[in-house]
Amino acid sequence: MTTSNNDESAPSVPLDEPIAQVCTPGTLATAEQFTQQHQRFLAAATSDNTRRTYRSAIRHFQAWGGVLPCDEAAVIRYLLAFAPVLNPRTLALRLTALAQWHRYQGFTDPAASATVRKTLRGIERVNGRPRQKAKALLLEDLELIVSHLDTVEGLAARRDSALLQLGYFGAFRRSELVTLEVQYLQWEREGLRITLPRSKTDQEGEGLDKAIPFGDCVCCPAKALRCWLDAAQIEQGPLFRRISRWGVIGEVALHEGSVNTILAVRAKAAGLLSVPEMSSHSLRRGLATSAYRAGADFLEIKRQGGWRHDGTVHGYIEEARAFEENAAGSLLRRKPLI
Repeated sequence: MTTSNNDESAPSVPLDEPIAQVCTPGTLATAEQFTQQHQRFLAAATSDNTRRTYRSAIRHFQAWGGVLPCDEAAVIRYLLAFAPVLNPRTLALRLTALAQWHRYQGFTDPAASATVRKTLRGIERVNGRPRQKAKALLLEDLELIVSHLDTVEGLAARRDSALLQLGYFGAFRRSELVTLEVQYLQWEREGLRITLPRSKTDQEGEGLDKAIPFGDCVCCPAKALRCWLDAAQIEQGPLFRRISRWGVIGEVALHEGSVNTILAVRAKAAGLLSVPEMSSHSLRRGLATSAYRAGADFLEIKRQGGWRHDGTVHGYIEEARAFEENAAGSLLRRKPLI
């Protein structure tokens, strides 16, 4: 038995045969596939770093004895238990993680109550602490590190020199630095162009381009990178990789935590005294500070660092000119009266 159609050229469809599900760009074959794709998109909406931070906060709450889902009273007891030992900003982050868990699990958010928020504000007023900032690595200090590494033999020295210079002049975050691959590089007459497929401020994957000019002083990140790639014979894959104690270069990229360790070890070996105050963020802060002092304007600094918020860049600039535009300095450096 077949259906009739006014258009005689249309093929007939047997009614007694099942219609097969067809997967097209606009449809999914099964409800299970639909659910899986939905879960992937939900996961992609949150960065990996944020997800790890939230999971850590949830584990901390449960290790304390918290049970999920929880109520307002449990959240307040948690805040009171850790108010004497944790930075209020850390507690605020833990509350955000708890709020996210409850919302996405379909439960009422206990952290949203006025009492919880007021409790946190009180903790901030009583126990508030200054935000710890990584000390900016100034250009002259980076030059000391690079000059020292030039005297050290071995592949690790070549890698570390390239990594620190590229991280500094490219103003890369450590998470970006360790994910750089050969395919992202474009060598040009003026220097090196790097295209980041994704970054902290570009979660949608529009891409971020950074240009690294050739240098004619102690530092030249483009030349340092070329020297490292040639010495390590890296033609594809991650730029910066682990090196075993026997000098064997691995296939996988460095862990982002290694950037802090490399900076600390190399800065200490170069004789810098501010090592305890440094972290990988010192590279980005240092680029902004030193570039401003060298005459770079606001937009140049913001573009190179890929900063989204103007206030962040203005903060670095204010730090750079703290002793230049200083009311006390006008008095202390005044000419003596004759």
